[in-house]
Amino acid sequence: MNIKLLMMSLSTLFVTTAFSANLHYTLVKKESQKAGSTLLVIGGIHGDEPGGYFAPMLLSKYYTIESGHVWIVPNLNFDSIAKNVRGTYGDMNRKFAKIESKDKDFEIVSDIKKLILSPSVDLTLNLHDGQGFYRQKTINKDFNPKAWGQATIIDQQQIPNAKFGNLGEIAKKVNKETNIELLEDVHEFNVKDTNTKKQDKAMQQSLTYFSITNNKPAFAIETSKNITNLSQKVFYQLKTIEEFMNLMNIKFSRSFELNQKNIDSLLADDGILEIPTTKIKLDLSTLKSSIAYFPMNKDKLVYSSNNPLVSVIQDKETYKIMNGNIFIARLKPEYSEFDNSLDTVKVVIDGKNTTAKIGSLITIKHDFMVEDIKGYRINLIGFSKSGVINESGIKVTHKDFIKTYAIDKNEQTFMVQFYKDKKFCGMVNIKFESGKK
Repeated sequence: MNIKLLMMSLSTLFVTTAFSANLHYTLVKKESQKAGSTLLVIGGIHGDEPGGYFAPMLLSKYYTIESGHVWIVPNLNFDSIAKNVRGTYGDMNRKFAKIESKDKDFEIVSDIKKLILSPSVDLTLNLHDGQGFYRQKTINKDFNPKAWGQATIIDQQQIPNAKFGNLGEIAKKVNKETNIELLEDVHEFNVKDTNTKKQDKAMQQSLTYFSITNNKPAFAIETSKNITNLSQKVFYQLKTIEEFMNLMNIKFSRSFELNQKNIDSLLADDGILEIPTTKIKLDLSTLKSSIAYFPMNKDKLVYSSNNPLVSVIQDKETYKIMNGNIFIARLKPEYSEFDNSLDTVKVVIDGKNTTAKIGSLITIKHDFMVEDIKGYRINLIGFSKSGVINESGIKVTHKDFIKTYAIDKNEQTFMVQFYKDKKFCGMVNIKFESGKK
């Protein structure tokens, strides 16, 4: 299997034009070597609908495509996702009929239009969280025809002469299979036909209507905002995506059993943040909410993550790390010039000599010592010995560190930073197995 990854936002420069969003979306292409249909999955057009973007994030990380192709955009409206708002620059899903070139969403909308219209794409899913529970007849304020949640949305019943153009029939088939494994009976999915061309002027400006007016089948999948448990919404989104893949004869496998408990566990993994220029790697799942003395380049920040929903956003004098709409940590920078001359360092760990790569995590039981490197200065963040500038050659234990300088929630992981003159050369993180040592 050949998996192509096109990272549009995972390596992000904080350099923007006056008329563009700060963060562009990510496109992940999962392409098998066996011919077949191509499904495009788009999440995050509305930033306050997390079921719509955490599901494609898991799809991009944990699914393998064995025949056919799946293209995934987990974070279309990335600026709004990080701010947990519907649309930072207005409702992006009302900009597909017409958008001004000075609109900050212009570049993103233009690019996603081209992707939808790619000859390779056979069907598009646009993922949302909608209010209430759609029902054809009114039951109460939450269950009625005006609700959007727990529904497969179509703009019309058919697209003549289009592959997968029988929209109404496909939606019914998918819902029938999704409804077999409901977590609660009231979570039943139904088909909502907006009859967009005749009845819904607002939807005439939407992503799905743009697609079908260009003879490209598209559906919106709406889990309910009334379901407050994120893992439940993600379960339904993934289940529905799988049913579309089955219908399109796209063969797939995943590294977990699809149930709410496993989804909870996967969502708890925030991923790894890597800053290539400084060779820094951070485990976001264990990261403390505030990190001081974090080395950075003042001009720009380049970063990557194995989680496409991770963003690092400048906020006045600090930087916020976000996983989707979830706050992870705040970095308080210590600006420095960078020097890339150091790749490895020699460290004595629990009495044994070893070599560690810059950017790595070292686990320690009792003590460690960084050997002296000619021409370089070692700074153990959180350790201080009077009169010592270069902290190499000093055996250090967990109790020698000031715990507030730890970078993890359990206060067991500390930064060891390396400098050449005043230039930062990278760091390793050292983790004590037990805080009692």
